Amino acid sequence: MAESTLVFIVLGLTLAAFVWGRFRYDLVALAALLGSVMLGLVPGEEAFLGFGHPAVITVAAVLVLSRAFERSGVVDVIADQVFKVGERLFLQLAALTGTVVVLSGFMNNVGALALLLPVAMRLAREHDTSPSLLLMPLAFGSLLGGLTTLIGTPPNIIIASYRGSVTGENFGLFSFTPVGAAVALAGFAFILLIGWRLVPLRAGKASTEAMFDTANYLVELRVGEEAKANGLTLRELQQELEETIPVLAVVRDDKRRAGHAFFGTLREGDILLLEAGPDEMKLLEDKAGLSLGKDAEDEEKEAEENAAKEKDTEEQRKAEKDRADESDRERSTQEKFEEQERDREEAKKEKQEKKEKQEKKEKQEEKSGVDTEGLQLVEAVVRNDSMMVNHTVTQLRLHNQFGLHLVAVARDGGRLKQRLREIRFRPGDVLLLQGGESELAESLATLGCLPLASRNLTLGQPRMLLASIGIFAAAIVAILLGLLPAAVALSSAALVSLLVGVLPLREGYQAIDGPVIVLLGAMIPVGQALESSGGAALIAEAMLVWGVQWPAVVTLVGLFVLTMMLSDVINNAAAAVLMAPIAVSLANGFDASVDPFLMAVAVSASCAFLTPIGHQSNTLVMGPGGYRFGDYWRMGLPLEVVVVAVAIPMILLVWPL
Repeated sequence: MAESTLVFIVLGLTLAAFVWGRFRYDLVALAALLGSVMLGLVPGEEAFLGFGHPAVITVAAVLVLSRAFERSGVVDVIADQVFKVGERLFLQLAALTGTVVVLSGFMNNVGALALLLPVAMRLAREHDTSPSLLLMPLAFGSLLGGLTTLIGTPPNIIIASYRGSVTGENFGLFSFTPVGAAVALAGFAFILLIGWRLVPLRAGKASTEAMFDTANYLVELRVGEEAKANGLTLRELQQELEETIPVLAVVRDDKRRAGHAFFGTLREGDILLLEAGPDEMKLLEDKAGLSLGKDAEDEEKEAEENAAKEKDTEEQRKAEKDRADESDRERSTQEKFEEQERDREEAKKEKQEKKEKQEKKEKQEEKSGVDTEGLQLVEAVVRNDSMMVNHTVTQLRLHNQFGLHLVAVARDGGRLKQRLREIRFRPGDVLLLQGGESELAESLATLGCLPLASRNLTLGQPRMLLASIGIFAAAIVAILLGLLPAAVALSSAALVSLLVGVLPLREGYQAIDGPVIVLLGAMIPVGQALESSGGAALIAEAMLVWGVQWPAVVTLVGLFVLTMMLSDVINNAAAAVLMAPIAVSLANGFDASVDPFLMAVAVSASCAFLTPIGHQSNTLVMGPGGYRFGDYWRMGLPLEVVVVAVAIPMILLVWPL
């Protein structure tokens, strides 16, 4: 069988696995690489050279520098200004989308979105705005901003390096700016004026209470003398129930202890604050013997106290009546009439006040249910590269290993009703978690979750802020002057940031997106196999035959649209790796410059606006925004038309055929 045929089989299976989504894209890419080695398409000694490719090193360095910006407070200074825009939706959209467009040009676009996502959620909550109107424009803005520079998005870095392997000279840091900036500005204008109006309104998802309706599920259960739960730890209680029911707090001696930090045994009289519905409450009563409300002794005591109060009230009322009767005999008819009128007014006023007080009390009880103060609940969204994807809470051992209680899960904007232990997490799921304040941030970072809770802005130390900007600026100058290649300059900047303390070493390693690095390192040799086997030339020849009667610009448009469609269903970096050799083969077929064809691939690979799976930014906003799979194309399709209409003329103007 011809090598080109084998390459097509491998790529076909790889694309199918990407679209299926059952396995993470980094595992799929690694399987494609190893399969190519076993089939003889990639030499064994060259199998892992992709991990040392300049594009991979550059992406890793940019991720570290992006985290350094966050740590030093550069982004927080900007985000602090966003909060001042007021309640007008137009200004909120302009501030959020404009900020993410600018930030995405100089740091990883997913990182820029992750930093501004909590800001957008806070704006939505403070001004009672549906987050669905803010989050999709924010995600699309991050994609548009990444087009403007070499370091904005992985496809630009891949295409720049690929051009170097073909022509001997890479694209520069700002080679993408003329085309990318024009597309970003046009896209920004479209989103601001028209696009946001096309986003489906998903109301009522801006807060924990609205999304999870938590207060309506919180109940207090007492441990009685005969209860099976008496003498058990919380972990043993869950094992007895064979169910993951989160105990948010244990009340003992009028002191409340957080459930995630309670490791003792339960005793008679303890009150458990649980997140449970009717089915779970029945399970707790049947299997653990927990009872709702007060125990018999308390109820009897309370009944006696109420009876005594009623008796005292009745005697007091009788005495007052006797005194009133005696006084009535001594008063004139006019005085008696005036006093009766006053009594009626006072009784009426007292009745009204009592009614208002009761209504206020009922409203507060309906709103808050059980006192949840201090429970340290936090919302977080599951990232594409999270270790939680396709796993259950039992498999992850959230409480034992990470000190977290899973309270609820929301998907597609609504709370999941199935048992927590049966839920397999997906990218974009919004989790309601409980944990210690000091451990939450580290645990969420390790799990690969992005916190959505209201963000406390920390402006950072001025010395670190200025140091971060200075280090990054020095790297940019070195690249512009040609003193160092981009990979070396940015890696040096990342190293210096770690050495001077802008970013702790541990956070530096956490900032490197492992799945993306594996994806790039594995797919680069597979992409080279597509070219060396003649597969890219065969695809180019088919496109040339189809477009032989048309100008080269028509084939360029076809390449642009094809790459854009591919990036809607697979990772944008993988799309760039696969389409780059086809673009060069097309350019050679037309005897034209490779630059416009490579630039078309770079721009189109980063414009995945039709689905939530084409880019991590789209996936991250799906849960918090309450979007469904089919919501994205409503704004995404006309936006892609705008991108094509602006990008093709600009490419031909800046990079002639």
